[in-house]
Amino acid sequence: MTTIDPTTGTPLPPDAIQRILFIAPKTHVYQIPPLTSTKGYNASSWTADNNARQIFTARLRILETAIPNPSDDSESVSTSILLEDPATGQLFAAAPYTDASSVEQVLDSSRFFAIRVVGDGGRKAVLGIGFEERSEAFDFGISLQEVRKVSGLESPVSAGGGGGPPGKGPPGSRKGSGQAATAATLTPSSKEAMVSPKKDFSLKEGQTIHIDLGRKHARPPRVSSGEETVESPGWIAPPSGGGRVGSGSGDGLQAGAMSFLPPPPSAQAIKAEKRKSRQNVVPESGSAAELGFDDGEFGEFQ
Repeated sequence: MTTIDPTTGTPLPPDAIQRILFIAPKTHVYQIPPLTSTKGYNASSWTADNNARQIFTARLRILETAIPNPSDDSESVSTSILLEDPATGQLFAAAPYTDASSVEQVLDSSRFFAIRVVGDGGRKAVLGIGFEERSEAFDFGISLQEVRKVSGLESPVSAGGGGGPPGKGPPGSRKGSGQAATAATLTPSSKEAMVSPKKDFSLKEGQTIHIDLGRKHARPPRVSSGEETVESPGWIAPPSGGGRVGSGSGDGLQAGAMSFLPPPPSAQAIKAEKRKSRQNVVPESGSAAELGFDDGEFGEFQ
């Protein structure tokens, strides 16, 4: 089967390889007005008046063509964006992807792009395309990003956020194209940084490294009392006094050592103590008048 270049219709060498990087079955194509601002395109004007600027719905393919060079082991790689009739596959327009400016995303939507197509005789025009799903637009942008990396249109410096638009050189061979693009964008200071030797921070033989992770509970301070050294748990020691404190057998701690307070009484012990105090109350002795009683008006209580 003969491989044909879809952009020109001419047959390719037998050892040429074509690869489809992306395909979208339904892509809306628009005839867009000329660019009036340096900021970029706006898709809101394309879809105004009930999509009056829409030309038709096409099938979009990103096609990569690799032709081996007989003189060396490299191969010439070219990538094209094809807009085809979804029913017959007939080519409507082709946009050679030679630099990053061939495709521009609009400012007000993530689903619309402006592509620069090339017709017969090298005539150029800008058409608008729009995807129905955001996922298709995302895959379309990722595919173009991979093309820029492989073909050398986007250097690692510009891809990492360097100044200037990414990829301004023509597509070269797959072998050595990325190195050439990188060398063209490096500044003298960056070249010196690449040439300067790297410092070796690895541990030499016999060297060790100590890492203090810390402990959850710090060790209590050591308190010296007389001849004996006692580790204090961090509480305040009772006031010092003479003699020993301990059992009758003579075993005990010195007066300056740690002492513990007795545990608080339980609720049952408090209730029992109150009940006992009520039972031990003795009624006061005295006369009826002293106790608050009256003998009555006629002395009937005498």
